[in-house]
Amino acid sequence: QVQLVESGGGSVQSGGSLRLSCTGSGLTFDTYTMGWFRQAPGKEREGVSCINRTTGRPAYAADVKGRFTISRDNAKTTIDLQMNSLKPEDTAMYYCAAMKLCTFSRSGVETWGQGTQVTVSS
Repeated sequence: QVQLVESGGGSVQSGGSLRLSCTGSGLTFDTYTMGWFRQAPGKEREGVSCINRTTGRPAYAADVKGRFTISRDNAKTTIDLQMNSLKPEDTAMYYCAAMKLCTFSRSGVETWGQGTQVTVSS
């Protein structure tokens, strides 16, 4: 059974930092490009970042570039998202995602995690 489990969410003040982690099981981890999406209340789920399965090359949405850093450890089957300079508009449920190609489209995701909540207060 393929499973992605996120951790590391929480509440932080504006300007603070959080680090999210996602551990995959039941899948050949290094054959998947991995990424993070988020969904704020009343909004659609949107892509945040993804990291290539072989090159490790990252991609970021425009509004998080320079503040967020994605990384992966294939040996540990984990990906992390370091989030710095957090803003209230970053408040959302964050979802880990497994896909074949780096995409910010929900239709490209093969497996979702259950999500972890990030709340940023002003």
